[in-house]
Amino acid sequence: MNTINLTDTSRPFLAYLEDWYRQLPPAALADIVGGAPERVALISIDVINGFCVEGPLASARVGRVAQPVAALFRQAYALGVRHFALTQDTHAPDAPEFGSYPPHCLRGTAESQAVDELRELPFYSEIAIFPKNSINSHFGTGLGAWLRANPQLDRFVVVGDCSDLCAYQAAMHLRLEAGAANQHRRVIVPADAVETFDTPVEVARALGIRAHDGDLHHVLFLHHMAMNGVEVVATLSE
Repeated sequence: MNTINLTDTSRPFLAYLEDWYRQLPPAALADIVGGAPERVALISIDVINGFCVEGPLASARVGRVAQPVAALFRQAYALGVRHFALTQDTHAPDAPEFGSYPPHCLRGTAESQAVDELRELPFYSEIAIFPKNSINSHFGTGLGAWLRANPQLDRFVVVGDCSDLCAYQAAMHLRLEAGAANQHRRVIVPADAVETFDTPVEVARALGIRAHDGDLHHVLFLHHMAMNGVEVVATLSE
């Protein structure tokens, strides 16, 4: 294995990455809709109690996206968008994922339910909900069938968590699927409506688990999305 020294060799890149993130431009949701709301979908990934409110993987850091995500749903609905989807961890008791993460969001528990901010939307009953048993929203769910039933959709706003796990997988899948089919598809990710968790090194060492720098993973994976054609913006205004 080659010897690396990230402390020294990655310093210029980290400075670049910080500047890139700081200079992300805002965008207007109305411009994305562009008078064609039937072509727009808003997909929320894992904005559920088990990551935002309660349970072993919940954190205030991730929970902060609940309000901006709900606000985006309201803005989109006001602009005429009617294609909304929630993909939500809803695990079987023996989910293979529990080999990497502690048991969470078990089927039939409050952890697997959408946060109150989404459930209180006046049009919540109109939203398509897709339970999932892995970090990928497209595998073993009805999301693919939903997309095929709405071939006019070509603009997707992806929000939620985690920005380096499930939200990343969803945004990249949408881009890669379109690329494989030689189709034009816009995928937009507002940085203020996605988030990931933080496990400091000292905490990880004390618990004997892997560390996870929330800031680094958040920005690095947003950058990787942008490298692959996802439109990463600072925020989506009305």
